[in-house]
Amino acid sequence: MLQEQILSTQALIDMEAQYGAHNYHPIPVVLNRGEGVFVWDVEGKKYYDFLSAYSAVNQGHCHPRIVNALKEQASQLTLTSRAFHNDILGPYEKFITEFFGYDKVLPMNTGVEGGETAVKLCRKWAYEVKGVPTNQAKIVFVTGNFWGRTLAAISASTDPSSTRGFGPYMPGYELIPYNDIQALEEALEDPNVAGFMVEPIQGEAGVVVPDEGYLRKAAELCRKKNVLFIADEVQTGIARTGKLLACDHEGFKPDILILGKALSGGVFPVSAVLARDEIMLTIKPGEHGSTFGGNPLACAVAMAALKVVKDEKLAENAERLGQIFRQRMQENLVDKTSLVTLVRGKGLLNAIVIDDEEDSKTAWNICLKLAENGLLAKPTHGNIIRFAPPLVMTEEQLHECCDIIEKTIIEFIQ
Repeated sequence: MLQEQILSTQALIDMEAQYGAHNYHPIPVVLNRGEGVFVWDVEGKKYYDFLSAYSAVNQGHCHPRIVNALKEQASQLTLTSRAFHNDILGPYEKFITEFFGYDKVLPMNTGVEGGETAVKLCRKWAYEVKGVPTNQAKIVFVTGNFWGRTLAAISASTDPSSTRGFGPYMPGYELIPYNDIQALEEALEDPNVAGFMVEPIQGEAGVVVPDEGYLRKAAELCRKKNVLFIADEVQTGIARTGKLLACDHEGFKPDILILGKALSGGVFPVSAVLARDEIMLTIKPGEHGSTFGGNPLACAVAMAALKVVKDEKLAENAERLGQIFRQRMQENLVDKTSLVTLVRGKGLLNAIVIDDEEDSKTAWNICLKLAENGLLAKPTHGNIIRFAPPLVMTEEQLHECCDIIEKTIIEFIQ
């Protein structure tokens, strides 16, 4: 059979528009290859990837160790469902619980499934362990959060684009301001509060970093009130912020930990919820699960992905390069231009704030120019550009990327 003719960028974009749902608005490039920190489009143009599939590709595109784990397992056994045991699930569960220091793991596929799992676990624990009256459990969330677009997830959202037209919403949620200890303290006075679910750094909101000590104080308040601290580390976990987990920056361990994205290195959908026995064992057979959760492919890929993070010291690299990146953005853009007003982040999860209205096209147009100059990034909330390259990036590559960003924005002003 002859190979089909490779279609152009515009032809492929038009095909998506004709046959696919219009629920995304991508930067107009069509990628067909990736390796390390680079991706190539169908015309062969090479780009630095500064989004990493929203931090799913921390280990770099198509990391050979992760891809080989996928290939080897795919040729042997891909799926049994949980109706039967398989020979890799147990070793994976032992590996990941020891890797992060928890008693038990509940494996799922996507980040939002991890969030849903955590919510269900928290509610079940509330009724069976804490003693909250049936159907009265509450979970506290913060404004600006993002953990997906299922009905359970958007019920916690304050973003109209996520919520508009999808009600009614799930009950049992309470929203308080992010980075506000007093608001949390007041919310926890309600004895029916079972959990507090929070991103250590709000990624989709524009890499919003809370005050130092906020997370630790929040965890201490939760412990005092017998409330579970649930850390949504789907985007911030797996070395992205310069530590294995973002919570590690403040030296505490969440009661429930949600992981996804880079847990597979971007090779296969894998997520996980980790907790101690008291919490995890409240869920019994038939009460939660997934056909693909804990499948052999996912287990093999996740173990390889985590080993790469440790062996290649990706957290340490993210910490070092992140400091360089923020220093350059501060000195060459924030201090010297009126267009960029702020740089913020931890490790290699960073953002710059453009001095413009949220509904302006400025940040979007800057990202189009960045793509022309060989670097891919995308705005969030209109006037914020998030920068999150693969953690395998070298210092030389980072400086080259900073050159591109600075040159593009300075030329954009002129």
